[in-house]
Amino acid sequence: MTLSRMTNTARPRRAPRRNSALEKLLLAALDDMKAVNVKLLDVRGLTDITDAMIVASGNSDRHVRAIAERVIEKARESGRRPLGVEGTRDNEWVLVDLQDVLVHVMLPRVREFYAIEQLWETAPTSAAESPTRRNAAPRRRRGASPRAAAQ
Repeated sequence: MTLSRMTNTARPRRAPRRNSALEKLLLAALDDMKAVNVKLLDVRGLTDITDAMIVASGNSDRHVRAIAERVIEKARESGRRPLGVEGTRDNEWVLVDLQDVLVHVMLPRVREFYAIEQLWETAPTSAAESPTRRNAAPRRRRGASPRAAAQ
């Protein structure tokens, strides 16, 4: 195959994915714990670390901790043991690594500051929340610092 022939070929499109059983279980656990603004990001093809990321918010540090504990509990009940759990000391941002799915549970201000969804915005997203649980916090403009947005 010549080089010119290789460059003319179109990249195959990713097939739309269905939520795995683990993702459904985790989304149900987040819903049970009243997690806010839950987003499921399909990152297949963008990274080899994981297939999906779930980003959710809690209303307080205790709520973030309780949500993360429920996620871990449900994963263990299904036979999945987390590879790692980070952030349980401060409970502002807890990361649960379940290998195929990374779960980020954050306080809204931390989530807005780090803007994980924007880092992976080329990934197809799906809102996995009910309309009554949307976070009404205004979005920060790109490039604006959190301090400038608060003033």
